[in-house]
Amino acid sequence: MEQDLILSLTRQVREEVVGNYLLERRLIELQMEHLNTLAAETLRQASSTGLRLARLSSLMIETDMRRQLVEMLGLEARSFWVACLDRKFKGRVRLISASALTQKAKFRKVLLESYSHLHRWMKQYRGRYEDVQNERSAVNSNIDSFQKNFDLLAILNFLRSLDMEGIERKRILGHNFTAKEMAELDKKLYIGPVGMEELNIPVPLDLPEPDSFRRDLNNLAEEIFRHYHKGVKKILR
Repeated sequence: MEQDLILSLTRQVREEVVGNYLLERRLIELQMEHLNTLAAETLRQASSTGLRLARLSSLMIETDMRRQLVEMLGLEARSFWVACLDRKFKGRVRLISASALTQKAKFRKVLLESYSHLHRWMKQYRGRYEDVQNERSAVNSNIDSFQKNFDLLAILNFLRSLDMEGIERKRILGHNFTAKEMAELDKKLYIGPVGMEELNIPVPLDLPEPDSFRRDLNNLAEEIFRHYHKGVKKILR
């Protein structure tokens, strides 16, 4: 009778230890899945924001003006945002329309409004990006707590100190692990912190406010129209 009670309690302890570990691990995995979903949605918003940059880039007419825009916006070479400069936006984003007495004034308005749209979309994207950062921090905090509270090697050693026959029958965990095998298992099941680079979402651009950037954009529009007025008129038709 006493032996049966001890065996029953031992089995309950084993199952509770393993059950708690598996439950907490699954909760972490679900949180990571949610983070990846949030990151994927944010990447789609980055792509939509990139179309607004592509529209602005199309107003540069030629490569030299596009390079000047890259410098003005502080775009890094081979970055996600630089790659957006040559994207086709028509069909998904319309060219902004404007009215004015002259072609030059009309072009200036279109350029300024295109930048304002880009700035607004980038601001919204930054909010989504920061949401991902906050979610990642929360997930990493939970991962850290999990690793501290559920040391797999300590759990395995504890289970090995008990009668493992019941667990072997259930094939939950084996008991004849060598020290090397236990270390390999711990390494395989280790959950590491999530880095922003793993989520594959671009850092938002820190764009100047439209009002403070107006003079630079006016000068750019003036230079583009002066050198490439035929191309400008073709775009505005």
